[in-house]
Amino acid sequence: MGRITVRRPVTKLTAGAAPVRRSDTLAVEEPLEIRVGGLPLAVTMRTPGNDVELAAGFLVSEGVISRGDQFRSAIHCGGPGTGGPITGISVGAPGEGNTYNVLDVSLAPGVKPPDPDLARNFYTTSSCGLCGKASIDAVETVSAYDVAGDDVTVDAETLTGLPESLRAQQAVFDKTGGLHAAALFDAASGELLVLREDVGRHNAVDKVIGWAVLNDRLPLRGVVLQVSGRASFELVQKAVMAGIPILAAVSAPSSLAVELAASSGLTLVGFLRGRTMNIYSRDERVLAGAGT
Repeated sequence: MGRITVRRPVTKLTAGAAPVRRSDTLAVEEPLEIRVGGLPLAVTMRTPGNDVELAAGFLVSEGVISRGDQFRSAIHCGGPGTGGPITGISVGAPGEGNTYNVLDVSLAPGVKPPDPDLARNFYTTSSCGLCGKASIDAVETVSAYDVAGDDVTVDAETLTGLPESLRAQQAVFDKTGGLHAAALFDAASGELLVLREDVGRHNAVDKVIGWAVLNDRLPLRGVVLQVSGRASFELVQKAVMAGIPILAAVSAPSSLAVELAASSGLTLVGFLRGRTMNIYSRDERVLAGAGT
């Protein structure tokens, strides 16, 4: 299976002192080509691991599937790599056998395959998420779930503890300092349900959504999606597509993320640090405590 970290030589330099050569641990970034029924759909740069979850979550985000029973199976494809058919990026080298960088998904019988127009003629970098889409209209896919109708509430005290809980479980970040994280928490109890790390924040979210797909837990009602960085438009969209009612981020949201959250009925929390937070939409779901 693909590596998560690698060791590489580095020169440690402190001003006024002699350089020191040592090894550094880096997060691995490799391309994953996602195919559906043998046909290429997209290539994303990701941290290897939980690839089936990543593909399942990606298909939810793109509106291809909306339930666990629509995802039948997935298999890593072997064989020589002569360049990805979408982008020309090599997903394996001749003679390497299975590099675990091509994943072919099978949908359940009767599930409509992706529109060929969804196939992207470029690779998705680890930071861009849905970049390359022609317009806002193209990415505001209609969700199968009514996020606005979820009557979930969460105590502010519970929310303030989520970033620390997220950080405490980031095993690979501790080694590399170079990965984003996303996690699902039960809104009522604050219990951690699942956490995933990746070089791409959108991949980390797709992996936790994919976990829900494989465990037949869609829609994700009554949960909080906590992310380690900022709240961008594509993260809000992914949450809405999975039926997640609350998205919390330790950093800032974008203006478009706030607009989509408000129009979709999702509670968007930003700058969740210490005991303070900014609530940009549906603030009535966050219970501040006595005196409110």
